[in-house]
Amino acid sequence: MLQLGCDYNYEQWPPAVWREDMALMREAGVDLVAVNVFGWSAVEPRPGEYDFAALDEIVGLLHDNGIRLNLGTGTASPPPWLTSRHPSVLPVTADGTTRYPGGRQAFCPSSPIFREHALRLVEQVAQRYGRHPALALWHVSNELGCHNALCYCEASAEAFRVWLAARYGTTEALNKAWGTAFWSQRYDSFDEIQPPRLALSVRNPAHLVDFQRFSSDALLDHYRAEAAVLRRFSAAPITTNFMVTAHIRNQDYWSWAADMDVVANDHYLDHRLPDPVAELAFAADLTRGLAGGKPWMLMESATGAVNWQPYNLAKEPGQLLRNTLTHVARGADTICFFQWRASAQGAEKFHSAMLPHAGVDSATWREVLDLSAVLDSLGEVAGTTVQADTALVFSWESWWATDTEARPSQDVRYLEQVHAAYRALRELGVTVDIVAPGSDLTRYRAVVVPCLHMVSDASAAAIAGYVEGGGRAVITFYSGIVDPDDRVRLGGYPGAFRDLLGVVSEEFAPLLPGQSVALASGGQATVWTERLRTTTAEVVEAYADGKPAVTRNQYGAGLAWYVATVLEPAGLQNVLRQAVGDRTGGTSDIEIVRRRGDGRDYVFVVNHGGKDIEHPITGTELVTGQSVTASVLVPAGAVRVVREA
Repeated sequence: MLQLGCDYNYEQWPPAVWREDMALMREAGVDLVAVNVFGWSAVEPRPGEYDFAALDEIVGLLHDNGIRLNLGTGTASPPPWLTSRHPSVLPVTADGTTRYPGGRQAFCPSSPIFREHALRLVEQVAQRYGRHPALALWHVSNELGCHNALCYCEASAEAFRVWLAARYGTTEALNKAWGTAFWSQRYDSFDEIQPPRLALSVRNPAHLVDFQRFSSDALLDHYRAEAAVLRRFSAAPITTNFMVTAHIRNQDYWSWAADMDVVANDHYLDHRLPDPVAELAFAADLTRGLAGGKPWMLMESATGAVNWQPYNLAKEPGQLLRNTLTHVARGADTICFFQWRASAQGAEKFHSAMLPHAGVDSATWREVLDLSAVLDSLGEVAGTTVQADTALVFSWESWWATDTEARPSQDVRYLEQVHAAYRALRELGVTVDIVAPGSDLTRYRAVVVPCLHMVSDASAAAIAGYVEGGGRAVITFYSGIVDPDDRVRLGGYPGAFRDLLGVVSEEFAPLLPGQSVALASGGQATVWTERLRTTTAEVVEAYADGKPAVTRNQYGAGLAWYVATVLEPAGLQNVLRQAVGDRTGGTSDIEIVRRRGDGRDYVFVVNHGGKDIEHPITGTELVTGQSVTASVLVPAGAVRVVREA
């Protein structure tokens, strides 16, 4: 079955409301409830004094009502008594200033004092509930690193030095990796190294990238520490909620995924983006990639508006179902919302919920009931896997290295280029698997590599070997430029991919904001150009002056395209169509995704547009329960899921 769940912050409500909520949760078909996510100050009101009376009652009520527990360890935000007694726990920003309590996550991930107190709490919670029959899942902390991923305090500095010593062994090796001969930055001892706090000039980019790596590892180490305590007292699966989304970039989740018993993600539509719905699909596909293609869990999403964007837009009628089933289509078997009941106070009081301020006599509540019924009708889809024949290579390290302080153009932003490639593929109707650099690519008909600025020799060789064996690859500009030490690959750009692509670029020639160059085909290019010449490649698209802008190279049995500029959407889509092909029915408004399992195929057709469409297919439509022959009608703004005959 597909599970429906939510966060329940029972601490905000009197006990009489708890009982009302249990009845309404049953009515809404809620299967899984997250509690104790921010429970530290409630269950440990004073150091070493524990009060589980309220949590015991909530756990009992949920169990009595047949609802499973997604139980938080409670460590997401320290209580005021901890930071008051131990101010060294507080995080420090890059400018050296301390951030104080009053919000959430007011702690340094490397603080030994925070770790000591957090693990003491986890042990108490695990001992008490580790074998409770309602326990389905452990939820470590919450959105680790959402606000405090990068801490520059003395505890972080010491932990960073230890991390560097383990990584490099000697300062000689570190000096070589960081290129410290530049600007007289040579280190004679690890004790001389500080976190990359703000400086008078641009900072060493290799130093910055390593601090990102360290900070991601520090948060992962905290997860592992809590998980180790939980495993002493419980056999229930353990996870934490990732933040695979456009505005969070500090955790390299490729290195985290293997530690999760279930991969879970939080996702909210971001209306600051040009195409929030395409980003939703991208995040879902990336989360599935982190799960190794297996079903995953949407730990948090919103029924309507969020509270943290400049303009927090409500969802249109039907959008809740479309957004949710896009996640399901792309591999989610559990759908949860923040939160159950909209808060009356606090920083998130205007965040939407399953039960809004208006109560049950509301459109939101009715849409929640409709969604629950649809998820029930799709129960047989659970456990199936998404079918994709195209891969897109994505790298957090390349994101860090691209969006650094000193680069050829501040308008080159890694995620924007990734999103552009993904959006073009989606509009061609192509379902993609998002994979890490170095992944096995042999099963894919095509691979797209957008803006992979930082790449190892092994990862570049994996792409070249794939093409040599008959594959097709599209690589976009600013790729292959530096190695994992952020050292430029000499001999001409695009560095690691020169031979594969059959081109050499002698110089970058970025464009000014608003500037464009004409293409021979009549289109326009923006942001970026290169002084490119071909060695073995042929020119697919040229600038109006005849110089190459897009090339294609025969390499072994395969083909490799190079897109050396920012094409208009139609131009990029045309290049990808040549390399990847297109699929029937996919457009910017129509998503068609196939899940498969137990000899059955399930085709999701999501209509984001304003017109009814017909999709050719025969089988049983699960949302309405109707049989379809030859085609299924998908009304404007609706979703249909067909078990194919």
